[in-house]
Amino acid sequence: MTAGEVASEVRQGVALFDMSSRGVIEVAGEDRERWLDGMLSNHVAALGEGSERSGCYALLLTPKGRIVADFRVLWRESSYWLETRRDAVAGVIERLERYIIADDVRLMDRSADFDRLGVEGPGAGALLARAAGRDPGLARDACADLAIGDLQVVVAAFGWSGESGYQLFAAVGEGERVVGALESAAASGLSRPDPEALEILRIEAGIPMLGAELDEEVLPAEAHLDRAISTTKGCYTGQEIVARLRSRGQVNHLLVGLRFAEGEGLPAEGEKLVAGERETGELTSVCRSAAAGPIGLGYVRREHAVPGTQLLAGDLRASVSVLPFVALPEERSPPGGGAAAARVGPRRG
Repeated sequence: MTAGEVASEVRQGVALFDMSSRGVIEVAGEDRERWLDGMLSNHVAALGEGSERSGCYALLLTPKGRIVADFRVLWRESSYWLETRRDAVAGVIERLERYIIADDVRLMDRSADFDRLGVEGPGAGALLARAAGRDPGLARDACADLAIGDLQVVVAAFGWSGESGYQLFAAVGEGERVVGALESAAASGLSRPDPEALEILRIEAGIPMLGAELDEEVLPAEAHLDRAISTTKGCYTGQEIVARLRSRGQVNHLLVGLRFAEGEGLPAEGEKLVAGERETGELTSVCRSAAAGPIGLGYVRREHAVPGTQLLAGDLRASVSVLPFVALPEERSPPGGGAAAARVGPRRG
């Protein structure tokens, strides 16, 4: 069975993924709430205990409003956790530490303290409910402590498939016992696909990823990440640019889906996208989906972001597509939507 076929099966049921590529930064200290609220784009100070508001999606931006990293911010009783790509953790800590002046704030890489698992698919919630003896009952991005078997696990409601998804943070060394409890609770076996299948699910869902669609060339509005931005809280790094762009109402480049002609192969990630005689953008992710065929994500100039626009990726034909490529639950439909805003400075293409 191909990775694309495995991905399609996940959309019909539930699967368990190894998420060891993900990391955690802990932010502790008496000034953590005020300080972190001034660093990140979303309203960290509004978070608190409970199943509704114990987590949010947020960005760390440069002073020019471009994306350094994206996080799920998880409220914990005496700290916050910033969940992001593990290979980005060291650089993010180094950058954040520059802004700790006279603040009682401590940053720690907690990535090695957890065995990380992801449960994704329409049956994810039901599986966790059977394994824990109760429905996790979490709003999107929220987190809670949950007993799975005889183990305490932190569960957070997010994932990368666009389906119902949960991230599990088990104490290091206890991950396989959690896996055993989940397998025992599964009605008919529990699939454990490799990372390639999750990458296909992510691309099908149109979810941008740090290091692929998100980097320090990208503005939040270009990647449709409105939900990571608070419009009501006080100042944070990059806010002035974000607010200015919102007031202008459009960006010059946008993240789009791309469909490639069947039988012509797949272009390489990083391939330049061309409209007519003009370079318009860049391909950022590509895969072969059993549900949608050869597809990818990329940035193109706003005038070429209209669905159906014909492009070239190297010698291969591409057509701009709406996102997501597959039908998703409405509350999970990424990447965030909303009106675009005018961009400044150089960009791909």
